[in-house]
Amino acid sequence: MTRMTVEQAIHQALREEMEHDPRVILMGEGVATKHRDLVEDFGAERVRNTPLAEAIMAGTAVGAAAGGLRPVVDLLFAPFLPYSMDALVNSAGKLRYISGGQFSFPMVAMAMTGAGWAVGAQHNHNLEAMFVHAPGLKVLMPSTPADFRGLLKAAIRDENPVLFFIDLGLLHQEGEVEARADELIPLGQAAVRREGTHVTMVSYAKTVGACLQAAEQLEARQISAEVIDLRSLKPLDEETVLASVRRTGRLIVVHEASGLCGVAAEIAALAATKAFDALRAPVVRLTGPDAPAASSWVLEQAGVPQAEAVVAAAVELVLGTSEHTRAVMAHY
Repeated sequence: MTRMTVEQAIHQALREEMEHDPRVILMGEGVATKHRDLVEDFGAERVRNTPLAEAIMAGTAVGAAAGGLRPVVDLLFAPFLPYSMDALVNSAGKLRYISGGQFSFPMVAMAMTGAGWAVGAQHNHNLEAMFVHAPGLKVLMPSTPADFRGLLKAAIRDENPVLFFIDLGLLHQEGEVEARADELIPLGQAAVRREGTHVTMVSYAKTVGACLQAAEQLEARQISAEVIDLRSLKPLDEETVLASVRRTGRLIVVHEASGLCGVAAEIAALAATKAFDALRAPVVRLTGPDAPAASSWVLEQAGVPQAEAVVAAAVELVLGTSEHTRAVMAHY
């Protein structure tokens, strides 16, 4: 095992896959500058800087994939993904189906997203649910360095277009990563980060950490929380989520993106339609607001579900009363 940051894990995955398959190319604004060692080892033809034009970058990558290459295109900040929607959604996502399988689009589009750098509304907007809703696309959003490496490697080898979201707040987070270059994490498999019996917490990206912190605090109150890291939003690991909900009977879904038509809504609907008989309380969604992200660090962080909010929701679900109500009752 090797300890590294998320940023280093991404770089290692790119290097290993370029060594594994000569069809893998890397393109995007500044990639040849950021990954000089890859240029030196694999050549300028396989690591290409591009203009800052997301529609052209994505369109070129889609064409390269259709032509037999396996491009990884770095589209930088997620809020600018709408410029690339036509290429990703209408071409890469649909043409394999429309062509009756004559074409495949093995490509990865990477984009940074979320709070953590206070970069403001036009550079911080979680759009993952948009792409989950687009047929033909797969969507990943890991939380640990090991998962960033293993899932990126699997995404590059997949025959379908994959959106790979990088949570800005996790970029410099460290963790243990398997040393083996052949270590892949299959798409569509959630990870149980902590086992529990009283309440299930489902999350992805940086809010997995908030759920784990909350679970530790809840342990002191004799509340056992199970934490599930989706990491793959599409395909979605329904079995792991439902098995946990059937055990605990309670569900809290946590993510930074807006709750309106978001991933939490889908998980809540999943539990309500396929595990309703096991639910002992209403499903709780803790999400970001339906508002642009602030440039202020304090205000930006206020829009991200924190461990304290998760603890309060869990206490109310399990014990049936809110923290405030419990405090008032204790006074009398």
